[in-house]
Amino acid sequence: MSVKIAFQGELGAYGHQACVEARPGHDPLPCDSFTDAIEAVRKGDADLGMIAVENSTYGRVADVHSLLPESGLHIVDEAFVRVHVNLLGKKGARLGDITAAHGHPVILPQCSVFLRDHGITPVTCSDNAKAARTVAEGDDMTQAALASELAAEIYDLDILAHKIEDHDRNTTRFLIMSREPDYKKRGEHVMMTSFVFRVRNIPAALYKAMGGFATNGVNMTKLESYMVGGTFKATQFYAEIEGHPDDRNVQLALEELDYFTDYMHLMGVYPSAARRHER
Repeated sequence: MSVKIAFQGELGAYGHQACVEARPGHDPLPCDSFTDAIEAVRKGDADLGMIAVENSTYGRVADVHSLLPESGLHIVDEAFVRVHVNLLGKKGARLGDITAAHGHPVILPQCSVFLRDHGITPVTCSDNAKAARTVAEGDDMTQAALASELAAEIYDLDILAHKIEDHDRNTTRFLIMSREPDYKKRGEHVMMTSFVFRVRNIPAALYKAMGGFATNGVNMTKLESYMVGGTFKATQFYAEIEGHPDDRNVQLALEELDYFTDYMHLMGVYPSAARRHER
């Protein structure tokens, strides 16, 4: 029986590329949305989920951090995918003929300079691979898609322009989710711990909660806030730190955090990816 990894998008999406690179032994399972990908793992239709969380050019992927804590899944790994944006057109199309390029709202700003310089209108699409498929199935030679080389191969499109992203280090980070946590796994580099929390309603609670990480020498690599419950009264924080909960300094920092919070949930413990440490 094959093992499967779910991702958001159609075959040829960057999530598909992430699955191929990070889990080559798994069969990719395309899903319409991040919610569907998470649900596929929860129901057992997939063994793992590949969830995009942030891009080095665009920033945070909307809504993902609010989805993860409620998913019931655990982060067991991370993957960084170098995103090369390519302009894909129908067989025989020429760059000078293209008037519109279709892509996901996250990818359009990543190649805005190229599109502007060539007078190409960006058009929003729910998925880059879907954009590639739509261009391939249509008969309009002026329409193009912004997608991966993998999408060009799958949908038999010509690459009219290679690597048109504005920044030469354009990278998307993915989290690999599982139904079960794996706290025993160790990697070549530092371990990462992800968690969400809400601070108690006392003055300077966030400042005091963060103090334990500073005094115990724990490096916090990410701290983001977002509203919960549809109101402006409840703010939840998503955090990532270097270290393992078994490490004594991490234990002390989390104990201090617990004192100033009314909710804390461990999201996952996983090895940091090699690309995180590239200069």
